[in-house]
Amino acid sequence: MLVARAWKDYEILDTGDGEKVERWGSFILRRPDPQIIWPWQKEREIRENVHAVYHRSSRGGGKWEILKKIPESWTIEYKELKFKVSPTGFKHTGVFPEQAVNWDWMIEKIKKSGREIRVLNLFGYTGGATLACVSAGASVCHVDASKGVVTWCHENAELSGFADRPIRYIVDDCLKFVEREIRRGKTYDAIITDPPSYGRGPKGEIWKIEDEMYRLLSGCACLLSEDPLFVLVNSYTTGFSPYVPANILEMTLRKKAGGTITAGEVGLPVKDSDIVLPCGVYARWENSKYTDNI
Repeated sequence: MLVARAWKDYEILDTGDGEKVERWGSFILRRPDPQIIWPWQKEREIRENVHAVYHRSSRGGGKWEILKKIPESWTIEYKELKFKVSPTGFKHTGVFPEQAVNWDWMIEKIKKSGREIRVLNLFGYTGGATLACVSAGASVCHVDASKGVVTWCHENAELSGFADRPIRYIVDDCLKFVEREIRRGKTYDAIITDPPSYGRGPKGEIWKIEDEMYRLLSGCACLLSEDPLFVLVNSYTTGFSPYVPANILEMTLRKKAGGTITAGEVGLPVKDSDIVLPCGVYARWENSKYTDNI
């Protein structure tokens, strides 16, 4: 497992009974996490002394209970990257901190490639991977079906001082965008994709990962340049092994282009504990030409 241990503005303070207590900068939130099937590990005060708690609804979704005054949004930093944090109605905050291990990896890959890298970030959300790549000198095409999160990515770029960096913001259905880019003859040196289990495009397009993931990654393979650097696939789909995306990368990409594939989980440490919270899975394809540089 790859564990994101380099954060200063974020940490998990405790976990238990299906919840986690997290510090986001100066504010402490408590949110559900279905993977936490063990009891609380620390004193009650830690889980009770929070600014807000997210309560799930039996009808789906849920809402935040504000216990102490907090702003509508605030900023946290990861190295030179800055992010707007804002508790949303879907329990998310706009940042997936476990992805920092992938941000560090991409930054190093891009910097050590020694050339200009064109990146396609699909299902790019609020832009953590996009900011990481442009910080390393790449240009990025950032695509997501939600106008709101694409705007949020733009805000994060401004917060990080990257407003003038080469980022192309696209609100579109990711699969349709990939297929149009293939017809246009476009290519990219690196592709990142973080497909949801289920979603809808801006025109009501339905995405189901079990139906469309192979088609998506097949299309991504067709979009790679003659000298590609990497492909990264993330997944938070319950029950998915990391070898699900790894196997698809093997079928769609490695057999054609060679290279190497690695797969595993990403996680977060719990403060003052040996516990690591698993948070998702990843699969990476790398061009063998560049793996010796890392």
